[in-house]
Amino acid sequence: MPGKEKLRIDKYLWAIRIFKTRTLATEACKAGRIKLDGQNIKPSHEVKIGEIYHISKGSERKIIKVIDFLENRMDAKSVVGFYLDETPMEQTHAFKSMFHAPLLKRDRGTGRPTKRDRRDIDDLKDGFFDKNSD
Repeated sequence: MPGKEKLRIDKYLWAIRIFKTRTLATEACKAGRIKLDGQNIKPSHEVKIGEIYHISKGSERKIIKVIDFLENRMDAKSVVGFYLDETPMEQTHAFKSMFHAPLLKRDRGTGRPTKRDRRDIDDLKDGFFDKNSD
């Protein structure tokens, strides 16, 4: 499969499983969420080996380097050899820790938290983040 000379960025991002559909990859390019050297790129941009792309997907930020071309979508284990994830570890851990943070939700109609409730909420938050920062 590798060896193709020209490949669009939207198709490449879809093939390496960064985006679920090619349409989502195209829309991300048009919205300016895919950058090359700090510049927004169009969905028709031709991918070159060695280029480094900055991708914003919701609150997740990724930095990938193109190693080889991949035209068709493959399983996740096979795709790893076609790009190098250069995202700093701090950013990766920050994104993952968002999913492990406690979700504090108050029932509708209970009103504003009292001073005691507020202290309890703050203690819960502080204790959670101090425990997991190691």
